[in-house]
Amino acid sequence: MFSKPSRNEQKERRHLRVRKKVYGTAERPRLNVYRSEKHMYAQIINDDLGVTLVAASTLDKELKDKISAGSNKEAAREVGKLIAKRALEKGINQVVFDRGGYIYHGRIQELAEGAREAGLDF
Repeated sequence: MFSKPSRNEQKERRHLRVRKKVYGTAERPRLNVYRSEKHMYAQIINDDLGVTLVAASTLDKELKDKISAGSNKEAAREVGKLIAKRALEKGINQVVFDRGGYIYHGRIQELAEGAREAGLDF
């Protein structure tokens, strides 16, 4: 008999399944999302070189005064807008979205919509 995998093990399996298909190149880098209990983090990564090109999170000084908490939908949308702004400044218009094994709803969806709203194409 084997027991049901924990929530975190299920997320890890989903993440590995997604990462088999999602790969960031120089033309279309990968927009990676990490969600913790208190904060949201986003990175744009070139997997060919293994380099993070742009990063944003709810801990950034630019967002500290705009958001009340780092773990709600409004904060996630602001992180999406900030990462898109920084990406566009570096000349990155198109990305591949890596939801990191998280289900596409709630904070993950808000971050993606904020990035699209600010001009990022994926």
